[in-house]
Amino acid sequence: MAKQKSDGNWNIYEKNRRSTTKVKSIWDETEMRTENGTRTIRGLFGATVFDHPKPIDLIKRCIQIGTNDGDIVLDFFSGSATAAHAIFQINSDTIEEEARNFILVQLNESVNADSEAYKEGYENICEIAKERIRRAAKKIKEETGADIDYGFRVYRLDESNMQDVYYKPQDYKQEAMDLFADNVKQDRTADDLLAQVILDWGLPLSLKIEQIKIAGKQVFKVAENSLFACFDKGIDEDFAKAIAKDAPLRIVFRDNGFTNDTAKTNVKQLLKQLSPETEMKVI
Repeated sequence: MAKQKSDGNWNIYEKNRRSTTKVKSIWDETEMRTENGTRTIRGLFGATVFDHPKPIDLIKRCIQIGTNDGDIVLDFFSGSATAAHAIFQINSDTIEEEARNFILVQLNESVNADSEAYKEGYENICEIAKERIRRAAKKIKEETGADIDYGFRVYRLDESNMQDVYYKPQDYKQEAMDLFADNVKQDRTADDLLAQVILDWGLPLSLKIEQIKIAGKQVFKVAENSLFACFDKGIDEDFAKAIAKDAPLRIVFRDNGFTNDTAKTNVKQLLKQLSPETEMKVI
């Protein structure tokens, strides 16, 4: 936290539970040394899979000084995910009402083929970071028993899930259209499609996601009834009647998921009748 002085300058204070302490200009405590970061990594992995990781206590202090309960910490150079590890530790020992959350960003940088990380089976930094978060969460839970959210999601930057013809049909001749019988790229999963749908609808990726079965189909349920998405095939009138009972605000299907064009039209009309507040979208 910062406090403005009478001369217009600012002093920085460290929040320490229910009191505040003015932050020192030089942090020379033993726990702040870089070698402690290396010891932490070695303790989690049994090997030095990341060179010169930041010490946990250094990052914890920065987070505690610069954030409040409920804040989101954004680390654009996450490396081995020290920030995530530090936030788990803070949350497990907090007296505040809301836990801090994190967003980590890291280039998919490969590790050297002769490094300990590569010998341990990690081909890039992101794999090391993900595994560290898992192991740190397990260790903290075992040591503290803290009932906090240890989960995390991983997204990667990629091209659209849709074939180019989905957006630019005017650029293709009629004889080439058979190549695009499915407007979704062949290597994309239901999770890939769901992420795009959430973003297209302007919803945050951090919302709670559940998987349920409705009339034998896999349905993604996002933030209770805020969004339903079903990418299975064989969507028909019976499925529409079943899903209308939940009255979702939004629902998404794949264009080739309907049994036929008539079913597609009928599903839309049934939803209008049985769940008039539901907005239907087809990708």
